[in-house]
Amino acid sequence: MRYLDPKNDLTFKKIFGEHPNLCISLLNSLLPLEDDELIETIEYLPAELVPEIPLLKRTIVDVRCKDFKGRQFIVEMQMYWSTSFAQRVVFNASKAYVRQLEKAKEYKSLQPVYALNLVAEEFEVGTTEFYHHYKIVNIENTEKQLKGLEFVFVELPKFKAKNILEKKLQLLWLRFLTEITDGITEIPVELSENATIKEAIDYLQESSFSREELEHYDRYWDSIRTERSVQADAEEKGIVKGKIEGKIEGKIEGLIEGEQIGLSKEKQETAFRGFEANLDNEMISKLTGLFVSEVEVFRKEWEAQK
Repeated sequence: MRYLDPKNDLTFKKIFGEHPNLCISLLNSLLPLEDDELIETIEYLPAELVPEIPLLKRTIVDVRCKDFKGRQFIVEMQMYWSTSFAQRVVFNASKAYVRQLEKAKEYKSLQPVYALNLVAEEFEVGTTEFYHHYKIVNIENTEKQLKGLEFVFVELPKFKAKNILEKKLQLLWLRFLTEITDGITEIPVELSENATIKEAIDYLQESSFSREELEHYDRYWDSIRTERSVQADAEEKGIVKGKIEGKIEGKIEGLIEGEQIGLSKEKQETAFRGFEANLDNEMISKLTGLFVSEVEVFRKEWEAQK
């Protein structure tokens, strides 16, 4: 039996965006919730955060849900790190928090928003810590907190199972995300022995996906490899902001070196390659960290130059 990688856009959304019990287990395991704060039930919300004000930007997240208390939870699987991704996380959580307030409600009715972000790259150099919890606190007395927004970032490559026989769900979920890779045929016994993790593993069986889904799965990995290649080339050659050499420079000539929509060279290259590969705007948004609305604008400009 062959299994797919749970970090892929397709598989991650299938597991945590379609099965509430698995999403609840992941959230309760990885969020800093007290025993009396644990999530019991959830209701899925639209993944696209569309504001009432058209001029505001929008984005699409992997999973968004709320519990019976009204608390909202945003879950993102990110294959590579960028500062724009961190900014997008803050933007999305803030938007979800503000949109709770309707004309008939008061500020005191606002419920917290938690953002759980799983990152497949290391982003804090010089430390072995892989779990990063952020909240709004008083600098001099961190016990004092302004409740409303909390953020958790997990650097998956730094995670190492200290005790392979440990059964805690946090450890098992992290092992599920790091030890199950594309094409694996044998699952660690400790994972398959847990009923919750075993259910998630079963959804990863390659035979349970249609041909179209597997094509989407492969295209996602192709897009990730392309992005990593672009980043590696950029680091090797050096980055000159706003300029793109060769074919890419010719294709987007007229965009005033990307400054019209505030794109860096890396993002221009990634978006361009995404258009060439016929990727949709949502996937390009995830790859570049751009908002979908920005990708739409760039695509129109790119098509005009063809």
